[in-house]
Amino acid sequence: MHQQSNRQLQDRLTSLPVAEVLALAARFFTRRSGVYATFIEKQGPSHLVLRGQGGEELVIAARLTDAGTAVTGSTYMFDQQLARFLDSLPPALPLPLADAVGTDAVAALPEAVA
Repeated sequence: MHQQSNRQLQDRLTSLPVAEVLALAARFFTRRSGVYATFIEKQGPSHLVLRGQGGEELVIAARLTDAGTAVTGSTYMFDQQLARFLDSLPPALPLPLADAVGTDAVAALPEAVA
């Protein structure tokens, strides 16, 4: 497999709401200069499509999950910039033990552990 293949689709969980993630992405990618400059081509409530040098596409989508906001980015040329943006997002908050393993599992733990 080509080493670039695993960098074309990147994702991250964050504690930020969907709208804030997309606003931050728009600012992050449209304020760059030189070969990494992009402009917004399409935008919706859960996604952002940007175009850059040579028509290169960069797509960012966000959706709310039980674990936080799942952010996914897809690109070929802007993989390093996408990784930087995703790394700049605050991580999702850890799930409480009851949510992570289920209420029945917590109830079965000895009192000293639960």
